Amino acid sequence: MLWKTIDTDDKAAANLVERLSLPKVLAELLVQRDITTTEAAEEFLRPRLAQLDNPFAMTHLEAAVERIEQAIEGRESVVIFGDYDVDGVTSTVQLVSMLRTLDLEPRYSVPRRMDEGYGLSRDAIDRVFGSEIPQLFIALDCGTNAHEPIAYLRELGVDVIIVDHHQTKTQAPADCIFVNPHVNDSEDAPWRDLCTAGLVFKLLHGLLKHRREAEDPRVEGIQLKDYLDLVAMGTVADLVPLHAENRILSWFGLRHLRANGRIGIRALAEVSGIDGGQEMASADISFKIAPRINASGRLADASLPINLLLHQDYSECQKMAKQLDLMNKERQGIERSIAKLAEERAAAEFADEPGIVLFGDDWHPGVVGIVASRVSRHFHKPCVILGSEGDEAKGSGRSVASVNLVEVFQSCAHLLGHWGGHPMAAGVSLKTTDVPAFKKCYLESLKKLYPAGLPEPSLLISTWLDYADLGERLLEELDRLHPFGQGNPEPVFGLQGIVLDEAPQAFGEGNFRFRMPISPSARRGIAGIAWRVGAAPDVGQKVDMAIRFSWNYWRDSRNPQVTLVDWKPSEQVMEGRL
Repeated sequence: MLWKTIDTDDKAAANLVERLSLPKVLAELLVQRDITTTEAAEEFLRPRLAQLDNPFAMTHLEAAVERIEQAIEGRESVVIFGDYDVDGVTSTVQLVSMLRTLDLEPRYSVPRRMDEGYGLSRDAIDRVFGSEIPQLFIALDCGTNAHEPIAYLRELGVDVIIVDHHQTKTQAPADCIFVNPHVNDSEDAPWRDLCTAGLVFKLLHGLLKHRREAEDPRVEGIQLKDYLDLVAMGTVADLVPLHAENRILSWFGLRHLRANGRIGIRALAEVSGIDGGQEMASADISFKIAPRINASGRLADASLPINLLLHQDYSECQKMAKQLDLMNKERQGIERSIAKLAEERAAAEFADEPGIVLFGDDWHPGVVGIVASRVSRHFHKPCVILGSEGDEAKGSGRSVASVNLVEVFQSCAHLLGHWGGHPMAAGVSLKTTDVPAFKKCYLESLKKLYPAGLPEPSLLISTWLDYADLGERLLEELDRLHPFGQGNPEPVFGLQGIVLDEAPQAFGEGNFRFRMPISPSARRGIAGIAWRVGAAPDVGQKVDMAIRFSWNYWRDSRNPQVTLVDWKPSEQVMEGRL
């Protein structure tokens, strides 16, 4: 893997150091994020909810608010239909909670993945409606490309609101109120990259503004900030860029998560091994909370986490959280067995290809997205993993930097049934008989779109540190950049000439624990961990390390910890700056 040091505008960084009295490392990291003025730096380091734009500046949002108000005033029958991932679940919980406060009792549901597939479908509509057709149907985190299901809803006489952030395959849906900034709004709109949880928060903001103007007594006690924990979960889990309004919402939302005010989240944090007294970080969402919520939608019915987050009884929430934890363990076991075989097949069948498509007729479609992520990272190639469901192959694709999966799938759309998602992650279904043709089309599309081949994988080094720089003071400065995620990546630092005094201790597959050498700033040597790095450095060997530096929380205490990303013998020459 190539190591490349990110080029930094030293003059701009020095200006931030001088004007804002920032440490040099923090100023460099801000400039690398294109934050070069004192005003932009202050906004980034000190987010304020007042920086959020008027919700009614978003196209069609006021029309959606007015139609929901009509339902409230007329006490109409309403169905809310969300997606089965964290973004869809948290979006659904927000809207159901608000409408209940306003004396509506909406029905809610999500797709049953194994029976109905991805997104909004006629089968799902028929199941949810049963014999009771509602007056208003609100789809959250799905529906942008559901032209036929929307037409079916309208034939039934149902009004439709779509709130979504996915890209269109052809054209925007007609005959409905359609809120989707990726389709309707300008590229520089500060809300453009919101996930659906963020869009629903804006919808609730607009609804509260209208209700307060109408002097509705039911909204007097509502604090909009109480929904920010849900917004943070959806935003971080859905891998949307954490800048502009996404940064503000996730920054404040994490603080509400830390308070554990929502009973269901407190129960979920408990089974996830998150200490009640610790500060919650974006990694806790990504690696602990989100997998447990997603496990339900992957293996069963994602209504369970919705019920958990809406429930008010802690003992019941504990039971539901334990169910989700068991499902997650089941999901992990299934995933491990599939991933091992998928990696073996990928190495044998796609060594000379720009991408990977693997199908297993006994692979569970609910976990193949996680396997696709692992295989894609391992081989640094865009990967599609498909499982079997009757005569259909269903699965997920995961991409690598610079490869847009939506473009690739668009080239093969004639072979696909339901499909959709983001440039980096997308769901897909097709007939099992079409899998060989899809594999051929997929690989040909990649070769056509990227004729020079995929770029060699590289590791971006934010800056090089002296080992003595690693300490609590640096971590407290890095805390000001949180939350890390898409668009605001956790920095990777370079260290030169490190010599371990103790032998690393291996565990699991390619993982090991180690301790950094003793130094004036770290008398015990900082604890370190490496995940799937492979071989460990030898004791006494001089090596250069690429690391992440963070707090490790344990039993009401926190200590600095190094996470080793990669290492090389110090004699190797580093690549130049970007």
